[in-house]
Amino acid sequence: MSDPRIAVIGIPGKWSTEVLADALHARSGFRHVVDMADVSLDLNNQRLLHNGLDLCELDGLIVKKISAQYSPTTLDRLELLRVAESRGVRVFSGVDNMLGLVNRLSCTTQLREAGAPMPATCVSESPEAIREAVARFGSAVAKPLYSTKARGMEVWQASDSDLDTKIRAFQKANPMMYVQQKLDLSGQDLGMVFLGGEYLCTYARVAAGDTWNTTIHSGGKYAAYDPDARLIQLADNAQEPFAMDFTTVDVALTADGPVVFEVSAFGGFRGALEGAGVDAASAYAEYALSAVQSAFDA
Repeated sequence: MSDPRIAVIGIPGKWSTEVLADALHARSGFRHVVDMADVSLDLNNQRLLHNGLDLCELDGLIVKKISAQYSPTTLDRLELLRVAESRGVRVFSGVDNMLGLVNRLSCTTQLREAGAPMPATCVSESPEAIREAVARFGSAVAKPLYSTKARGMEVWQASDSDLDTKIRAFQKANPMMYVQQKLDLSGQDLGMVFLGGEYLCTYARVAAGDTWNTTIHSGGKYAAYDPDARLIQLADNAQEPFAMDFTTVDVALTADGPVVFEVSAFGGFRGALEGAGVDAASAYAEYALSAVQSAFDA
């Protein structure tokens, strides 16, 4: 087999997308970044076309970012990649695997079934049920089912005089409402990175000032963190059922012990690099190229 040709599905110009494409190019001589907005499916001929290139003729596709923001359209874009999979193209991390993580509710239910410790959660279309949950929680975070970097999330207090108004306004954009008990995270949470199911590194996200979330989007910063073996095992148990090629497990440390918030459908590179000093993009490129080559040799 000549050098494998693996394209990156992502956001052109974005650092994580470009650094992964660069890492693949340095090792294989092939570089192609795919914006799914520019992809068309020719179903009759089983072709998935991007700028004149049939993605079904490649050896692999790494999905770094399927869309800038999560939405039901994200699921449609992933479905297109089934055509490439059916033609023998290795899709990292596999269409079915990613589909189970893009929707927050799907991820949550699977994590709970796997026994992961999680914050108290209520999901319902009933405003009354949501109001009762917030009363139980005292303080809650309302989360869209499709979102990243805390976009669209709201913090509600049981004592809010306008709680009913907030619930109704939130439901207009989110018919199925998801609320989770707000926990004291002491200003940080953790990103625990896994490659091919093996632990790679951990970094911390430290909140800026008195903001309630730790995301870089809200001004947080990355920092080093050295987890103990028990915490690594907890994160490993959380990610194992999803069989991802590359993922980040979001973990928080509370007074009552660690909790898992989610397993990422795509994972990130900057936190690993800036917080843990690990070049995850290069590691992922080498992993993908090796997987494709091994499949050919077999």
